[in-house]
Amino acid sequence: MSNRRLFWHIVDQIEVSINNGEYPAGSRLPPERELAEKFKVSRPTIREAIIALEVRNKVEVKTGSGVYVLKDKQAAKLKHEVNAFEVTQARALFEGEVAAMAAKTITDAELERLEQTLIAMENNQDVEKADREFHYIIVNATRNAAMIQSVENLWALRSSTPEIVQDYNRVCNKDNDKTIAEHRAIYEALKAHDTVEARSAMHVHFNRLINALFDATEASALEEIKRKNDEMRGKYSLDTILKSVV
Repeated sequence: MSNRRLFWHIVDQIEVSINNGEYPAGSRLPPERELAEKFKVSRPTIREAIIALEVRNKVEVKTGSGVYVLKDKQAAKLKHEVNAFEVTQARALFEGEVAAMAAKTITDAELERLEQTLIAMENNQDVEKADREFHYIIVNATRNAAMIQSVENLWALRSSTPEIVQDYNRVCNKDNDKTIAEHRAIYEALKAHDTVEARSAMHVHFNRLINALFDATEASALEEIKRKNDEMRGKYSLDTILKSVV
């Protein structure tokens, strides 16, 4: 398997089953336990895959009833296109409050696990996984199921379209030292159980990410302009015209 997270591998397999008619539109997917046995993964992994499928408008989760495959018209009706800026802004606002709440409820054991993710990032050990685990530990420390599910949905949105994936890839592998320093500041605020500082540190982290997205978008636009100008220069330069005449 590639370095893609395991649940995305499951998402791909379920999508194939939906597309080939094994799970037709309107039908209910097998229970979480059966899917976990079928794909030989844990139930939390299946849960993450279902969240991702819901974000992609492939399924609809009906509380107390099950997970249902959406018809194309239903998917179109539910679909709301988002971009990387919107995802990041939503995460900044939401996870800022998550951090503030977690500052009052986080345990010593959770703080220890949080520090282990920082060590993994500092040692360049699966940085993406450690980053995600860092944010998940914080939201789980709130003991609020709605907050936990909301953060999971926002993380799933990060990979919901090729455009968002591309935008994040432009910035997430850069300035790793700054990312670690920002995570360390969040950790220290949580360790001090400082609500105000925890919120502020989380906002600082996401504010830099938003600005990095703007810088990457601007650089990409300038690169495209240069490419087009080079094409025009080659087409209309006297050297090109004279060479074609000779």
